Amino acid sequence: MAPRAARRGSARWRGLVWLIPALAVLAVFVYWPLIQNVVFSFLKWNIYSGDQTFVGVDNYADLAQDPIFWKALGNNTWYAVLSIVFQVFGALVLAAIVESVRSERWRKAFRAIYFIPSAISLTVAGLLFYFIYQPQTGMLNVFLDNVGLGQFSQAWLGHEGTAIFAIIAMSQWQAFGYSVLLFSVALQRIPQELYEAANLDGVGPIRRFFQVSLPLVREMTGLMMIVTISGAFQVFNEVMVMTSGGPNNSSQVLGTWLYHAGFVTNDFGSAAAIGVAIFVITLLLAAAQLAYSRKRRVEW
Repeated sequence: MAPRAARRGSARWRGLVWLIPALAVLAVFVYWPLIQNVVFSFLKWNIYSGDQTFVGVDNYADLAQDPIFWKALGNNTWYAVLSIVFQVFGALVLAAIVESVRSERWRKAFRAIYFIPSAISLTVAGLLFYFIYQPQTGMLNVFLDNVGLGQFSQAWLGHEGTAIFAIIAMSQWQAFGYSVLLFSVALQRIPQELYEAANLDGVGPIRRFFQVSLPLVREMTGLMMIVTISGAFQVFNEVMVMTSGGPNNSSQVLGTWLYHAGFVTNDFGSAAAIGVAIFVITLLLAAAQLAYSRKRRVEW
């Protein structure tokens, strides 16, 4: 027994040795920068002159009193809510419809069609929709005029009430197909015997979706919730390309406000504090979602 236990222990240590390079990379490129960012958030730091002054929690106190920070947080929250609606639940419904198509050829065609926007970079997609939203020559306003809805035409990116939602719409278009593809893979893993049993019991397609498909893709749904929410609070590229946070800071998000603090006003301490806020928010939301997913896990 002793030699067997020794061999088992030796094998365990050999396995841990293989993890050391990955742990080292994570420590150098993830955990150490994270610790540095927390330290920087307690400083007043001019990166160009190199002057650093310890200010304690003053940067966090300033954020709490900054109306634009709260506006940006609200915009990120809108991003998260609408992304959950479209990229999680909407994508799941569409994936179920695609997988219900009888023809394998058509199923593959639909998956490819819906995935195409996800193959376009965010910067390119942002520029594309920037031209679509143009007030005079943009495709959206021209379409509204041609179908008799010209009264709804407006400067979508130039109006404080519509700018952030126009950007969110672009993001949903770009990311929707990727979510559909992931849910399609999850649905394909469900044993066909369960669907056949439901058919024998006279269960219709809607009840079959809620009673068979939805419970058995719960883990993928939880994963997509975490990815979607984290992405919504880290959004940056599309806002910078389309509005740079305007007009009048109405489309600022936490990422662009962090950029503004660091590279426009040269206040890297405040930028670091915003970075810590983004990290804490995403960490708490991910932890809550993981805890909920474990409680609701379905075995099959």
